[in-house]
Amino acid sequence: MNKTIITSNTLILETPDIKQQLVEDYIRKFPGEAVDLLNSASIEELLYYLQNLPLELSREILLRLKGDIASQAIEHLDQERFKQLFPAIDPYTGAIMLSRLKSSMIDRKLSLLPEKRAKEIRQLLTYPENCAGFLMDTRIISFHPADTVHEVLEKLRTLTDQRMVNIYVVDDQGKLLGRTPLEVVAISDPHQTLDKLIEPTLGIHVMASMEEVVELQNKNKLYNLPVLDLDQKLLGIIRNNTLVKAAQEDATEDIQALFGAGREERALSKVGFAVKKRLPWLEINLATAFLAASVVGLFEETIARITVLAVFLPVVAGQSGNTGSQALAVTMRGLALREIRIGQWIKVARKEVTVGFLNGVAVALTTAVIVYFWADSYALSLVIAVSMVFSMVIAGFSGAVIPILLKSFGQDPAQSSSIILTTVTDIVGFMSFLGLATALGSMLGVT
Repeated sequence: MNKTIITSNTLILETPDIKQQLVEDYIRKFPGEAVDLLNSASIEELLYYLQNLPLELSREILLRLKGDIASQAIEHLDQERFKQLFPAIDPYTGAIMLSRLKSSMIDRKLSLLPEKRAKEIRQLLTYPENCAGFLMDTRIISFHPADTVHEVLEKLRTLTDQRMVNIYVVDDQGKLLGRTPLEVVAISDPHQTLDKLIEPTLGIHVMASMEEVVELQNKNKLYNLPVLDLDQKLLGIIRNNTLVKAAQEDATEDIQALFGAGREERALSKVGFAVKKRLPWLEINLATAFLAASVVGLFEETIARITVLAVFLPVVAGQSGNTGSQALAVTMRGLALREIRIGQWIKVARKEVTVGFLNGVAVALTTAVIVYFWADSYALSLVIAVSMVFSMVIAGFSGAVIPILLKSFGQDPAQSSSIILTTVTDIVGFMSFLGLATALGSMLGVT
């Protein structure tokens, strides 16, 4: 009869059905200890538990494993179990796990997922050419503070990577704690734990520009540069040869830019290049401006009867425009830094609508008081207050949704979001203010 054995090294495979519950209870009560055992287990043993334990326990184990071991487990996991387990993992965490695999294996794994989830993860795996994420090597080995020198050296002997000069130490969540030079590990007591050998180390955000990477490397004379996400989790490293190559390319592009031959327009780009980049968007902006003007034209008669409305039009449009721009800036930053995903658009929009409403109420009260003393009209104060709240709510919603919508269609949000947003905020602002004024014409003196 098979036996369940828990040792200091591993959880033995031979677990009969009658004792399966004991193993599950052990993992539920002591997940950290269980994962420590599984981190040192063979891939066969690890896969056994990932494929036979309840889904929530398998997920807990996978999320707690060391980065390189988790990626190895994902690579060899049974297809059916992968399709059950991987969608239960946050897309961002899943992207980190897959990033360590070869591109062909990534494609194979993503083909097993629903199209929407696969597209989301693929976008997270794709970094712009001129950022740290594009330059990094994700095939790194990380260790925990409790790992001993002996365990580290045993692990390193199984690797073929001779470029390693530092051991990177992370906590249970994968956050970078520091580094230990390989020569320090080599001469230390085999029973010494890494928490006594950790040194502070610099890191750089995954979306940092190439210029920032080169500047940090030149300033600190780094050999390898850790790449981190917003939560300080270790995603990979930029190796010395890549840093040198990036520095050379950066210098070349700076020289090219002086002659207008860079990727994008710079301060000294040629006039023709600048015109080519700017003119199409100016023409589009002109068309949207006429569209907004046509909305005002619909209420020409109302404006002619109550001319003071024309005075307050820029106030409503200006506040809604600023509200939309604030929401747009925050959302664009979130997309650029991978803080948010396309699938989170409802959550982002809800937040911006709430902010727009609260700010709208505060600004509307102030505006209503000013308008009352200016025009001596309660009705006009009410009209501008209500329209301002409405237009600022719509502006907040638009500022959040427009860049996400463009991103979902594969467009660059930075290129046209502001033009679309300006059109929306102008039309909504004019329509709400003038439309409400027309509807309440009798109160304002319009017959």
